[in-house]
Amino acid sequence: MKNTRVFFIHTVNSVVPVFNELASKHLHETRITHIVDESLIQQALEAGGLTPLIMRIFCGHVMASADAGADVIQCTCSSMSPAVVLSRNLVSIPVLTIDEPVVRALVRRHRRIGVIATAISTLNPSVDLVRAAAADLGFTVKVIPVFCEGAYDALFAGNIKKHDSIVHAHLLSLIKRVDAVLLAQASMARIAAQDGIPRLAPIFTSPEPAIRHLARMVRRIKKRLGG
Repeated sequence: MKNTRVFFIHTVNSVVPVFNELASKHLHETRITHIVDESLIQQALEAGGLTPLIMRIFCGHVMASADAGADVIQCTCSSMSPAVVLSRNLVSIPVLTIDEPVVRALVRRHRRIGVIATAISTLNPSVDLVRAAAADLGFTVKVIPVFCEGAYDALFAGNIKKHDSIVHAHLLSLIKRVDAVLLAQASMARIAAQDGIPRLAPIFTSPEPAIRHLARMVRRIKKRLGG
């Protein structure tokens, strides 16, 4: 039987190695294909959110992935999550957001939550998702949003050190005031492991929970197909 095929859709090229490493740990006997379209997040940043054009382009990537033989599609950009939801109506395979698994784990355990984002197009949707997930589970949460101005520009310019320094500074301030912190974008995940951050509250990141959820789905698909 052919290996299960997973297509990743990224809006930042720098996260591809992160997901390759996670895939090697959790997605065994799975063919991985990466689609990178940085124009999506660049347009979203300029517009302050998703436009109909961005939605159409993203959905085009989803439909092309399905046509190319994908069994599951994993989006790795939180800003695109509303487009993921829309795209599910266009294909017959699962299309997964990056943030739903981590957010559900977060709200089950914490009530005062800080959300840090480097893209303004991510911040409000991430805050809304936290509140919606908490309400769905019957919890009330206090969300403190923080926007790291300038960090995403530094990332696209290739200045990873400046990007991390900006996020690190905001994280140091926020972690003293909350029960938990969500780093809302996959491109920020490595910062959680950096030295110099006081462990006053747990820091949640999206890549690992998302890949674990994806791996469970892949196992179900293989079982259904008799693999």
